[in-house]
Amino acid sequence: MARDLSMVGHALAAPVRSAFLGMLMDGSTRPASELAAAAGVSASTASEHLGMLLDVGLVTCVPRGRQRFYAIADEAVAAALEQLGHLCPPAPSATYRQSAAARDLVHARLCYDHLAGRLGIAVTEAMVAAGWMDAALAAPTSLGETRLAELGIDVAALRSGRRQLARPCPDWTERRPHLAGALGAAIATRFLEAGWVVRRPQDRGLRITDAGAAALRDDWHAGIEPPPR
Repeated sequence: MARDLSMVGHALAAPVRSAFLGMLMDGSTRPASELAAAAGVSASTASEHLGMLLDVGLVTCVPRGRQRFYAIADEAVAAALEQLGHLCPPAPSATYRQSAAARDLVHARLCYDHLAGRLGIAVTEAMVAAGWMDAALAAPTSLGETRLAELGIDVAALRSGRRQLARPCPDWTERRPHLAGALGAAIATRFLEAGWVVRRPQDRGLRITDAGAAALRDDWHAGIEPPPR
């Protein structure tokens, strides 16, 4: 059956809406007021743009008291948006701060709820090289399950859930797949809880800490350092 892509295309055809989706691509749930402030638009303008994203099913909305909180609709929408990144030119950087933020997103970021950018690729490819994951990124090996358990990730528990255990997700900046699915999300959660990475304010970027650089080198065999300032 033919699909009408025009409605989704129209919903994406505004820099403000693109900015909103970019902020939500880390799997966060944010109030409309925060999205409006980050995009530099009024509350009424933000409401109009968010309404359009809501109408086509790209985001969800949950009222909490007097505020409305928005999030990417689901993992499938996040994956589709990440894939679209391959077709889109980089957004122009008007200031040094914007340029630095763009560089940081390339280096390390969240793609919905899993690691992406150079960090995500480094971890994924190191796991394959070490024999922890199969080359198709469909499942961990028995060795991988053992090593992941040592690092605090219970693969058996993840496998019993409803979500697909593991799958490749196209990385729009690195042009190679990173690990997604329940296992990819669990790894990202472990990185955050251990303090190996910390979220950057205002976007989905991540900062690798000194402890994270050591863990990546010694535990994950994926040497990657924070970008130079």
